[in-house]
Amino acid sequence: MARHVFLTGPPGVGKTTLIQKASRALQRSGVPVDGFYTEEVRQGGRRVGFDVVTLSGARGPLSRVGPEPLPGKPGCRVGPYVVDVASLEQLALPVLRSAGSGGGPGHSVCVIDEIGKMELFSQPFIQAVRQALGAPGTVILGTIPVPKGKPLALVEEIRSREDVTVLSVTKENRNHLLSEILSCVQSGRK
Repeated sequence: MARHVFLTGPPGVGKTTLIQKASRALQRSGVPVDGFYTEEVRQGGRRVGFDVVTLSGARGPLSRVGPEPLPGKPGCRVGPYVVDVASLEQLALPVLRSAGSGGGPGHSVCVIDEIGKMELFSQPFIQAVRQALGAPGTVILGTIPVPKGKPLALVEEIRSREDVTVLSVTKENRNHLLSEILSCVQSGRK
């Protein structure tokens, strides 16, 4: 039976909004929820990057539009964005490691929005996600990108796990998916 729930869909379709709504609904019903989501950063109506925001309210940069890396220095970039791996690790790793230790009594829910190209520059992040997926007292509610171009190893690993349900978010179904997400998460907690 599937324990973990991952949302997938094109950028901007509403995955993060659904994750936030599901997190609030679970918390209101008394379910222990921790984790993080990514949020667009805009200046003058233009997207300039993304922040990592924990459910406890801590915030730090995930990426910003930036110059090309210096010659000879490997750049952690995705398109125009320079990824701040240290900031990601500082915010996300404590949450993931707590989830990877099995949570606590009952099944806690760990939100991971998202597991994508930017996050996968961090080997400790990858290891912590794998550990959280295997922790007996944890249910993961996360997002993964749609397959495009070169496959991302961890994302494909998640898609192929027997204990994962992947729900596709579209503009047509995004307003009706919340109850299905909550039902899947509650089933995974049993």
